Amino acid sequence: MRIAFVSGNQEKMPNAVTPLGLLYVIASTSDHHEKEFIDLCFESDPGAVLSDRLAAFSPDLVAISMRNIQNNDYADTSDNLDYYENLINQARSSSTAPIVLGGAGFSVMPAELMRRLKPEYGIAGEGERAFQQLVGVIEHGRTGLDSIGALHYWDGDSLIVNPRPEGFIDLSQLPSPDRTLLHAGYFDEFGVDSVQTKRGCSLRCDYCSYPIIEGRKVRLRDPKFVVDEMFAALEAHASLSHMFIVDSVFNLPMRHAKDVCRELIARDWHLPWTCYANPIGFDEEFADLAARAGCSGMEIGSDAGSDAVLARLKKGFTVDHIYRLRDICADVGIPDCHTFIVGTAGETIDDVRQTVQFIADLDPHSAIINIWFDDYETLDPGLAEDRRQFRTEIEALLNQHSHDFPNWSIPGLGVNFDEKLFAALRRAGLRGPLWQHLRRGSESIGQSAL
Repeated sequence: MRIAFVSGNQEKMPNAVTPLGLLYVIASTSDHHEKEFIDLCFESDPGAVLSDRLAAFSPDLVAISMRNIQNNDYADTSDNLDYYENLINQARSSSTAPIVLGGAGFSVMPAELMRRLKPEYGIAGEGERAFQQLVGVIEHGRTGLDSIGALHYWDGDSLIVNPRPEGFIDLSQLPSPDRTLLHAGYFDEFGVDSVQTKRGCSLRCDYCSYPIIEGRKVRLRDPKFVVDEMFAALEAHASLSHMFIVDSVFNLPMRHAKDVCRELIARDWHLPWTCYANPIGFDEEFADLAARAGCSGMEIGSDAGSDAVLARLKKGFTVDHIYRLRDICADVGIPDCHTFIVGTAGETIDDVRQTVQFIADLDPHSAIINIWFDDYETLDPGLAEDRRQFRTEIEALLNQHSHDFPNWSIPGLGVNFDEKLFAALRRAGLRGPLWQHLRRGSESIGQSAL
């Protein structure tokens, strides 16, 4: 079979993100198939490029990866559904091949997106095994579709949804992704690549989609294989200057995170890296190991400055845990960036005020404040309207403080979050997550660059 693999993501704010999940699916697809990778991230007219590439390749199957339902930077409340609908229409304009949709965005609400976007097939959750099975069924006829875990497909006008498989993929058996397929722009312009040390998240944060996408069972990768992959990424692209560990939470379980850091230290890994971290179980030994292993920053999902809101969100920690993590990071010299989500279900404007005051008291290296936007608002105009008034009230409150703290980013208001600023930071040679550079931004790029 001739299979076209399409990465639809075009977001480059604040950084372009390499399509790691799709690369794993490509690597897991048998080489007896002819494979074509089509990355639309750097294309000015993605629909036209997709149409032209498919016409030239003549695929038997088109696999489209959907990273996000809504714009990931939260700079406004737009969604990506019209964009993906256009991609599917463009694909059909130049190819009669069936379309299978997958990726993290699709996995959040697969049945709803099947009805909205109308691909022939959809795969929710881990895609490597299910996609191989689907290819086998298509190659030899449709018999067997009902045996593929988490597959969504049509029987006439009826949507069939298969249950998720009972077991998960053995991560040690996955072939390494081929990063030579990636566009040089990821590295020459942004300098960042991604790596996973595990899949799954056992935490129960009220709003989070990670357990939906990856499952709650945590599956660990051998630290040696993780570091092997990091060195392979550097070998594939010499302009790589930063690694991001994209686990939902790197430091849980703690023993595994420490083992990864020890492997990096033992093998003299020299590029800076960042990760997502959680205050639960965060300790001095881990922070010390991370610093020695090259960690240049941690992004902490602190979410709220109120114990009542943290409890409602089922975070499992308190504001005192957040303070402790900040102090530990400061002691070893690791910059901390705390992300907050205001306006979640049940919050009041007074709760938002308390969070703003907490951030001021915490005084982290950087803070990112997002206004909550429910993915289901993209499909439910009534829900969107109900939340619009509260969101407007929150914006007014944040506007009062938008210029008080130069190391805060408020994407929804464009505060320390715009293309002009990011371009200036990159022209100054700064790479990695750009929140790391906000405190010294004016010194690094000069007033003229701004």
